[in-house]
Amino acid sequence: MSAAVRTRAPLPLIAVAGFSALLAAIPLIYLGVRIADAGLDGVLAVFARPRLGLLLVNTLLLAASVTIASTVVGVAGALVLSRVRIPFPRVLAVVAVLPLAVPSYLVAFGWLAAFPGVNGFWPSWLVLTVVTTPYVLLPVAAALRGTSATLAEVARTLGYGPVRTFTAVVWPGIRSSAVAGALLVCLYVLADFGGVALFRFPVLTTAIHQAYGASFDRNYAAVLAAVLVAIALVIFLLDRRLRPARETSVARSDARAKVDWGSYTSLAVVVLALPAVLAVGVPLTSLLARLWSAQAVREVDVVGLAQAAGNTIALSAAGAVIAVLLALPIATISARFPGRAARILEGAGSLPLAVPGIVVGLGLVFFSLLAVPALYQSAVMLAFAYGVLFLPKAIGTIRSSFERVPRELEEVASTLGYSAFRRWWHITARLARPGIVVATLFIAVTAMKELPATLMLRPTGTNTLAIELWAKTDIAAYGAAVPYALALVLLAAVPAVLLSPRSERISTGTSEGREE
Repeated sequence: MSAAVRTRAPLPLIAVAGFSALLAAIPLIYLGVRIADAGLDGVLAVFARPRLGLLLVNTLLLAASVTIASTVVGVAGALVLSRVRIPFPRVLAVVAVLPLAVPSYLVAFGWLAAFPGVNGFWPSWLVLTVVTTPYVLLPVAAALRGTSATLAEVARTLGYGPVRTFTAVVWPGIRSSAVAGALLVCLYVLADFGGVALFRFPVLTTAIHQAYGASFDRNYAAVLAAVLVAIALVIFLLDRRLRPARETSVARSDARAKVDWGSYTSLAVVVLALPAVLAVGVPLTSLLARLWSAQAVREVDVVGLAQAAGNTIALSAAGAVIAVLLALPIATISARFPGRAARILEGAGSLPLAVPGIVVGLGLVFFSLLAVPALYQSAVMLAFAYGVLFLPKAIGTIRSSFERVPRELEEVASTLGYSAFRRWWHITARLARPGIVVATLFIAVTAMKELPATLMLRPTGTNTLAIELWAKTDIAAYGAAVPYALALVLLAAVPAVLLSPRSERISTGTSEGREE
């Protein structure tokens, strides 16, 4: 009986996981329908437009440059957190993840408030780099916590220089985590809309939004979206094929093995804190300066601010719960019943990772009007959009948590007469609860910042902090936008701080701490 439990997934579990994967595929089904409606001539007409080449070049250039820069900075920051003695390590560990709390459009708004008139590639590159650095820093820091710093010390005693020590000893242990983080960064940049729109840098996402919002040309928007999804899928498939095997931990990192950089410690602190300064410090400073002006104070709508904050909390929390519920059956099959079915279901559930928010919005507008008109422009549909968008992130985190639960405990429960569901509920899910909570927090903080799908699916008369901020910055009402920006940062900072590397919140002279 236990052998069967370990190798074959129950049919009800497969059915539920398949339903989750089908829901995740709704945006792609929509694209297929729209492209078929456009026909071959319509598709070729889009490809014949001269502007498409500019959009493609800008999109690919921005994605590649941001991915490279954020990977370098993120790996450097993770090494500082894990391998260098720094002052106030707990504070700096929190500072390192603060960019998670700010969306690209808020950072862009803050920089525009401080330096009006900046636009184009370089501001877009800077803003997207600093807000995506934690996507690399967090997984690499976790990988470093599971490897031994002693190996690097041995390499140095053998005459290895810093560069050779990193490439020969450190990099093999963090390579998979760095590549996974880089993939998230690349897909984030491909899907970003707000930051590049404020800086007036034309990419595929801005063209899709303009086509849908200005001319309501759904077929043109769908073809552009399909091009964007194709790029993202190629990157996703290349990552799956080329990503190295998962690293194995040789020993827990010991804080006592951290290196003292002496006079260069300040440089290490700068490397770690600079993304947060650029992503949070500069925008908040410019926003606070505007808030102090009498005009900004008079423009504050306290009731509207409170309503937008309440809507943001409720919708992001509901979206996080939906994402986790959809991810649980897929993550269970992937962790406990590996095989072809698990690979297919996990791959299908990961499809939204390659679909920008604006495409999800288009797909769910189509779905709701066709299948459930009563849900069109409802809070339920918007929360569901969040769940679909961030489903892949929930699958990865929860699967990893399930994999850490010893199978032997489930086998013992099986011998005691526990059914498959009772084993999962009382053993697997309970012991994996910390990972499920982390996934919920991560999705909630991400959903608070989501803009493109929110713009398309929000109920009439219902505003979130992101919507209010975008609406006011779009008409250059910077003073009125400041309270919404500050409220969004404060709300998103709470789960972001809870996600900071716990094992780094320790004194530099001890090795105590808990793994995430």
